[in-house]
Amino acid sequence: MSATTLGSAALRSPLGEFWRRFRKKRVALVSLVVIVLLLVAALMAPWIAPYDQATPDYDALLEGPSWTHWAGTDTYGRDIFSRMIWGGRVSLTVGYLSVLLGCVVGVTIGLVSGFAGGWVDGLLMRIMDVMLAFPGILPAIAVVALLGPGIVNVIYAIAISAVPVFARLVRGTTLALKQALYVQASRSIGVSRTNLVLRHILPGTMPAVIVYASLRMGTSILTAASLSFIGLGAQPPSPEWGAMLSDGRSYLGVADHITIFPGLAIFITVLAFNLLGDGLRDALDQKLR
Repeated sequence: MSATTLGSAALRSPLGEFWRRFRKKRVALVSLVVIVLLLVAALMAPWIAPYDQATPDYDALLEGPSWTHWAGTDTYGRDIFSRMIWGGRVSLTVGYLSVLLGCVVGVTIGLVSGFAGGWVDGLLMRIMDVMLAFPGILPAIAVVALLGPGIVNVIYAIAISAVPVFARLVRGTTLALKQALYVQASRSIGVSRTNLVLRHILPGTMPAVIVYASLRMGTSILTAASLSFIGLGAQPPSPEWGAMLSDGRSYLGVADHITIFPGLAIFITVLAFNLLGDGLRDALDQKLR
């Protein structure tokens, strides 16, 4: 087989076809690079942060951006740039774990509801409807208020608010795939329900789940920052970006850099995940092919 034929076969593979479509989305590619750089910076924080994020310097209180402190210092003289790097660890961890937890629970509920049907479907979806009835960040605030402030409780709160959307998304896809010819054929030859769900239906739901999970990452990071801003999330002296914004709000007009740089970090990260999600949707959605 010639090299040209091998290359064409690779392009016709699912992964090759996905990459061929995704790399045409320049904005999504740039967003992916930004996210990778953020992840690398968070993982390498102990080695690339120029200062210890928790060590105060009372000789450099509220200094503006300079060659010594690229993003200035806060009320304790701590280097804001170093704290932003360490804060990326907290924000990205909260986003990843909350989305992963919400995805696992939501996908499981959606698969069971869509495949079982009947009263099981009705009961599970009514519970999801009740959860969706609460607007925006309110469910997360309620959960944190019950469990108490802290990063772990924030992860649980954001995950719980993500479950109904994942469940409804997967349930709708499962209902469509359950009627597909290849699923009906598998059922007719005696394939068990477990194998039908795990080997035939679940893979078909993954494109929609991956796209929503990437979009949800941005929402989760923003929600975690909002909870920390109002005092229900990360507690001092954590360098979480929302907590850094909260620390600097009393100095607006005096030392604006305390809020500007953490705010930019949140804005760029959330925007990157949203643009990446749009690119993944265009590359994975078969209706657009």
